Amino acid sequence: MAKINLKPLADRVIVKPSEAEEKTKGGIILPDTAKEKPIEGTVVAIGPGKTADDGKIVKPEVKVGDKVLYGKYSGTEVTVEGEEYLIMRESDIFAIIG
Repeated sequence: MAKINLKPLADRVIVKPSEAEEKTKGGIILPDTAKEKPIEGTVVAIGPGKTADDGKIVKPEVKVGDKVLYGKYSGTEVTVEGEEYLIMRESDIFAIIG
């Protein structure tokens, strides 16, 4: 996994989305306009954590390398050195896979 030149702040996480499916289970090849947005990806960077009301930092539960599920329209899309990433809050992540 390549190191990216982005450092998320607070409870934000940078996720590299998985590739969208090229064809259906039945073998039908999908054009770009019909592909579903991926809801699965790999965490490539995490921020230091959220600041609680008492001033303490709450560490993120996810770590770099985790495969995660997130909301279909979660995060902000960014392109860095030709690669697409999503920057989202840790709370937008629903689950860690595996």
